[in-house]
Amino acid sequence: MLRAIRNTVRLLTIARVLARHDALFLLSNLAVTRRIAAIARQVSNRRAEGRPGERLAHALVELGPSFIKFGQALSTRADLVGDAVAADLSMLQDRIAPFPFADVERIVAEEFDAPIAELFAEFDPEPIAAASVAQVHRAVTRDGRTVAVKIGRPGVEAAFEQDVDLLYWLAEVANRTQPGLRRLRLRESVTAFADTVAMEMDMRFEAAAASELAENFADDDSFRLPEVLWQLTGKRVLTTAWIEGIPIDERDRLAAAGFQPMDIAEKAARAFFRMVFTDGFFHGDMHPGNLFVGSAGEIIAVDFGIMGRVDVATRRYLGEMLLAFLNGNYRRVAEIHFEAGYVPPDRSVDLFAQAARSIAEPILGRPASEVSVARLLAQLFKVTETFGMEVQPQLLVLQKTMLTAEGIGRGLCPEVNFWELARPLIEEWMVQNVAPPARIRRGVEDAWDAMQRIPAIVRRADAMSRQMSENGIRLHPDTLRALHERRRGSMVQTWLPWTLIVILMVVLLYRM
Repeated sequence: MLRAIRNTVRLLTIARVLARHDALFLLSNLAVTRRIAAIARQVSNRRAEGRPGERLAHALVELGPSFIKFGQALSTRADLVGDAVAADLSMLQDRIAPFPFADVERIVAEEFDAPIAELFAEFDPEPIAAASVAQVHRAVTRDGRTVAVKIGRPGVEAAFEQDVDLLYWLAEVANRTQPGLRRLRLRESVTAFADTVAMEMDMRFEAAAASELAENFADDDSFRLPEVLWQLTGKRVLTTAWIEGIPIDERDRLAAAGFQPMDIAEKAARAFFRMVFTDGFFHGDMHPGNLFVGSAGEIIAVDFGIMGRVDVATRRYLGEMLLAFLNGNYRRVAEIHFEAGYVPPDRSVDLFAQAARSIAEPILGRPASEVSVARLLAQLFKVTETFGMEVQPQLLVLQKTMLTAEGIGRGLCPEVNFWELARPLIEEWMVQNVAPPARIRRGVEDAWDAMQRIPAIVRRADAMSRQMSENGIRLHPDTLRALHERRRGSMVQTWLPWTLIVILMVVLLYRM
């Protein structure tokens, strides 16, 4: 009860800010908040200028860091707010007023038990960037290295905790009162948002993400990341090597430096699809402000607070689906969704294939340079509501990142088809992971894993048997004989298929 009262009061405060910016449509469209929106409209009714998405973005900036991040998350949910609003929110800048240098000094001192003057030879008090979660300062270490120091914004954890609880409460109320919204998996989406923000606020997680991504690209000179200085990194402070480069969207400067836009676009495409398909670990905030071009023409990425992961099964689904779309095989597009379990089995494959064609033809039928697979996925996720397909939050983040990557490619080289650059990479990955030899290899690996688990199962069964005996539990001899016979039959049923599978795999591998 107290939680409901607290969140209702908080919601009224939020509604008043939205009303001042004429952005109450976000609450008016939901039955659970429609009454609160009506009250706020009466109290503070304004007529602000701009598109709805622009007005909403301004309101979220006024509401503070939590809502700026929430707006960025909403920009991936066109299924909730519509394409136009999502596009406006995707441009949401999370630059807000920097916090005082006195707070920077206090946080660094608390983190490392030493004042800034002892840790750094120089430390610029003016931040080079200030965002909702942190701000960045230029500094020089005691051994003369120029570094970027990212400091967590004070008090931001408490604000996020309060607002995330509000989002959970709204999701729970919506699920109870509006069954039609359950397919959107609102609670799971809030959890994904909360997990992302929690990791972004702990600089050690960001440092670990940068380190992992750097390891994945250790053999690739075309994409690199700034080195993490772990001795000067903690929960609220991240220190990395300073990077010099040209922002990837400044095409004229790149050309003046002697770089070919097409080469840069190809490197960006290869890096993105390697992250997604080869490693399953990708930069989730690849806007131009986080990508630079170094002196050797390499792509340099910064800011690893938002990362995404895609498991192998999802990668196989994505790869097969994208190739089926690009080849115009809409029946296969439908089958892939059913095989992945994303669509209930009682729905029609043929109707799904027809729906896939209806959204793909207008997009893929455009000139090659205008083809947007990210928008294709967005339309697909919207249409699948008819077929009861549950929203997959990880795919929404990936789709949003794809859209940003496409924008970078077109900004560099408007005539290029970004997806034709990536297609060979997807096909190569598919051959290695989905073709028959790869499936046989996975079958062998699964069989070996199952065999390795058998000793542990036997040990647990033996321990349970001893425990039952020590506790005075006895089984009748007839029961023991029946169990023995059933076990023999079960072992035959279990091992015979595996034996046949192994023999078949050996024969197939021998023939290859």
